[in-house]
Amino acid sequence: MMIARRSLLAGGALLASPALAQAPPLRFAVGPFQPTPGDTRRAFEPFFAHLAARLGRRHELQVTGDWAGIAVALGSDQVDCAWMGPWGYVLAQDRAGAEAIATVLWRGSPTYHAIILARPDLPIARFPEDARGMSISFADAGSTSGWLVPHHWFLRQGIDPRTYFRYRDGASHAANVTAVANGQVDLATDYDRNLAAMQAAGRVRAEQVKVVWRSDPLPNDALAVRRGLAPELRAALAEAALASTAEVLPTDYTGWVAATAETYAPIAAAGRALGRLRNA
Repeated sequence: MMIARRSLLAGGALLASPALAQAPPLRFAVGPFQPTPGDTRRAFEPFFAHLAARLGRRHELQVTGDWAGIAVALGSDQVDCAWMGPWGYVLAQDRAGAEAIATVLWRGSPTYHAIILARPDLPIARFPEDARGMSISFADAGSTSGWLVPHHWFLRQGIDPRTYFRYRDGASHAANVTAVANGQVDLATDYDRNLAAMQAAGRVRAEQVKVVWRSDPLPNDALAVRRGLAPELRAALAEAALASTAEVLPTDYTGWVAATAETYAPIAAAGRALGRLRNA
């Protein structure tokens, strides 16, 4: 069904035609960016409500329990538009033709870094040499910074982390940080945005963890739409996202920039190197 044209109100909102207003709710999804699903919903609901209001549509928001889950939801047409990590987006693109329409800005930057944290009392002068045999917790296999990027980096060093360390994976980023801070594990993967947010919220103190490895810059999260979404609706979502300001975004997110075909190419290259993409 063709989506009717919209016009701009004086306040910047999009005025929907009757056809848009009577359409089914927009189905949004977001990954587990916060320590609990409730935290994630509270942080991200205002942005999705803003998108829906700009388009004059009702909406539903699904909060997935893991990073791989959001790729599955988008790829299986359970949702129309999702805020997802870079690796989750690349998986959905590869397996189901999802398309990134925007990349989020965090404190004005379109990039972030994967990191590996360690207990501050550990004598690690050189990483990873001094950390061999220590316990390490990776995030789940759908995480860019918590699984894909560190695995790819270790591969390029000729290291299999499953045998080099006492390895486990599948944890959330918040659980990883907490496990290091509490001394339950020696090392854990995370990303700089999450660590900064947890420190700002008082969930972990700076002196409880130390960063022993940092990746090259990575593209920030994608706002992606499912394959087959009506082109005019895709364009309207992109327009609304790019016009968003920090007021409707979670703390420290400041806006969006348009995504291009090259934006997530480094993530796809890492996925191919690890044999995780179907088109590898």
